[in-house]
Amino acid sequence: MNEMITGQTRLTGLLGSPVAHSISPMMHNEAFHQLNLDFVYLAFDVSSDNLKKAVDGLRAINIRGFNVTMPHKNEICNYMDKLTPISEMIGAVNTVINDNGHLTGHTTDGTGYLKAVEDAGYHIIGKKMTLLGAGGSAASICAQAALDGVAEIDIYKRKNATWNQTQLLVDKINKHTNCNVSLYDFSDTTNLRKSLKESSILTNATSIGMEPNIENCPITDETLFYPELIVSDIIYHPKETKLLKIAKRNGCFTCNGLYMLLYQGAASFELWTGQKMPISLIKEKYFRR
Repeated sequence: MNEMITGQTRLTGLLGSPVAHSISPMMHNEAFHQLNLDFVYLAFDVSSDNLKKAVDGLRAINIRGFNVTMPHKNEICNYMDKLTPISEMIGAVNTVINDNGHLTGHTTDGTGYLKAVEDAGYHIIGKKMTLLGAGGSAASICAQAALDGVAEIDIYKRKNATWNQTQLLVDKINKHTNCNVSLYDFSDTTNLRKSLKESSILTNATSIGMEPNIENCPITDETLFYPELIVSDIIYHPKETKLLKIAKRNGCFTCNGLYMLLYQGAASFELWTGQKMPISLIKEKYFRR
């Protein structure tokens, strides 16, 4: 980003609620500054009731692109002109590219997550994952992990109104990849125990435990954890959720969502600008696990 906003400054940003905790504006604006790009990134707290209005407004002012976070990753699909193949498959978007009023919805969550796991020194390709949640981030992680070669994924979610929709996603991933994906009720602790014993990694892709509800935890039974299980939480605020504290106490390897944020953001940055984010510099300045 230049020292001053000009008449040619391109706008990028983040839509979600809440967004006040997000470090995406710092990350992107620092990257714009380092590369001397005339762009700016802002965070917009937008309720579900106002999402369509917000998208229409951003299209009208010719925003270059924007990220989408909870709770809008699924609904935003309704307002896109085009979806990339993976976003179409999972029904979720976290990155929007605007080409002269034509909005394309894409997802970089899955690639960001897998890069973050690799960055932490963990190798999960060819192994099994237990995944908590089935929202936009979870769907992207599941699809990308399956495409990249994770052998088996057990998804656990509440048996609610979106159950059948999630089963359709599972069927699609099984059809188009060599991964074996199964869906289970979150309350099925017998199967959850079995899944965890067979898994290399447990991934929490729900918002349970995020600020301000830091005392909440998706798994409270400590007997489900075992030493050397990798426990990954996509939440980064707080940096150590209650889930990660319990896992660490029981000898598990842990990692939070900070580097997922970094790598999915870097992928979005390149889609908007055509340039690579200076990841090492951004990591050193803003990302301390």
